[in-house]
Amino acid sequence: MMIKNTVAMRKIRVTRSVIPNLFTLMNLFGGFMAITRIAAGDLMGAAGFIMLAAMFDVLDGAVARLTKSTSEFGGELDSLCDAVSFGVAPAFMLYKAHFQLQGDVGVVLASLPALAGVLRLARYNVQSAANTDKRYFRGMPIPAGALTILSYTLFYHSGPQSTIIPNDWKPVVITLVTLAVAGIMVSTIKYDAVPTPSAKVFRERPILMGYFALGIVITIVSKGVLLFPFMLSYMLIGLVRGAYTFVKTYNDIDEDEEAVEEDF
Repeated sequence: MMIKNTVAMRKIRVTRSVIPNLFTLMNLFGGFMAITRIAAGDLMGAAGFIMLAAMFDVLDGAVARLTKSTSEFGGELDSLCDAVSFGVAPAFMLYKAHFQLQGDVGVVLASLPALAGVLRLARYNVQSAANTDKRYFRGMPIPAGALTILSYTLFYHSGPQSTIIPNDWKPVVITLVTLAVAGIMVSTIKYDAVPTPSAKVFRERPILMGYFALGIVITIVSKGVLLFPFMLSYMLIGLVRGAYTFVKTYNDIDEDEEAVEEDF
């Protein structure tokens, strides 16, 4: 009997991947806690748990690389947790803050960031193996969408900066923010990935690192108030780059067609 137990214990191995996976599960726990706080009407507390989830979302990848335990399983687990913490939780916050007043239409509108975020995660998982340029994402990443939603909802829809937007405009503005975040997440517009800080990255992409560092600083100094304007700038940079790429591609096609016509 003792020999059988010893053999069974030998078969149970604790691998290095357990550590980053625990960080990933803490991401999910943060999202679950955010949902419970939203249900209780504590939107600020919920935002704190979403931010905690975001912190663990960053740490799990860093820990996986540090322990050399990155795996396909870890990537899939990360996406599942992100769907809850940065998809379902912010969508429920939108519903609780405003869209519950709109009946069935409000349910549909509030669900859009969660639906778009899950679609984006599925597309990313399928395409990540073939994507050789890890500096960019196709479509705005779901954590960025979550930060945009919670920063607007907390500080500009019903928070300390809510007087900036007239009450009559608030239903329109929160709807536009919801539609914009959902649409940009499922778009194919290129968005900069947040690089892991290192001396090499600072040398190769100093402007980008300075931009993200500035965002962190102004968010902390303003106690979160300036996070939404920063996220708007992130969205707009991607849109402007996407528009420029589209125009450039369109002009190149026209030039190629003109060259073909001249050959004939």
